[in-house]
Amino acid sequence: MFARRIATNIPRVRAQASLFHSTAPAFVQKGDAIPNLDVLVENSPGNKVNLAKEIKSKAVIIGTPAAFSPACSSTHVPGFINHPKLKEAGQAFVISVNDPFVTKAWADSLDPSGKSGVRFLGDPSGEFTKALDLSFESSAIFGNDRSKRYVLLVEDGKVKEAFVEPDNTGLDVSAAEKVLG
Repeated sequence: MFARRIATNIPRVRAQASLFHSTAPAFVQKGDAIPNLDVLVENSPGNKVNLAKEIKSKAVIIGTPAAFSPACSSTHVPGFINHPKLKEAGQAFVISVNDPFVTKAWADSLDPSGKSGVRFLGDPSGEFTKALDLSFESSAIFGNDRSKRYVLLVEDGKVKEAFVEPDNTGLDVSAAEKVLG
C-alpha cells in the first residue's frame, strides 16, 4: 500500500518541480527588442505610450517595484533624475506597475518642474513588465505582481545593456552611478 502511494505521487512531484527554475530565469537580455505594446500610460488612462515606437535612438528605462516606495522614491529614481550624465543616455522613462494617476503624482513629487525630462509611465496590468519577463510575485508586500528593479539601456529599439537586481527589489546593480558611471 505504501509503495503504491509513493508511486502514484511521483508524476505530481515531477510536475511541481517543473514549476521551479533550475537555471537562471530568461528575463530580458542584451539584443532583445523593446516590446511593441500599447499598454503603458502617461498621466491618464487614455494617453497610451508604446516604447517600441516612442524611443528614437537612445534611451534609459528605469523599472521600479512601486511608486512612492522608500528606495524608489529616496534613492533609485532621484539618482537618475539628478545624474549629470542622464541626458547623454537619451530619453528617460520610469516604469511602475501602477495606474497613471499614481505615476503622475509620483512624477510631480520627484521632479515638480519636469526639468529632468524623465517621463513616468504606468503599467497598470503589468503587461509590459511581463513581456520583459521582469515581474515577480509580491502580493504579500504590494498586493499584486510587480516589477523587479531594473534599468535597461536601449539603442535603436534593442536592449544594449540590462541591469536587473538579483533579489528583485534591492538597489545595487541598477543604481544610477553604476549604470551611468
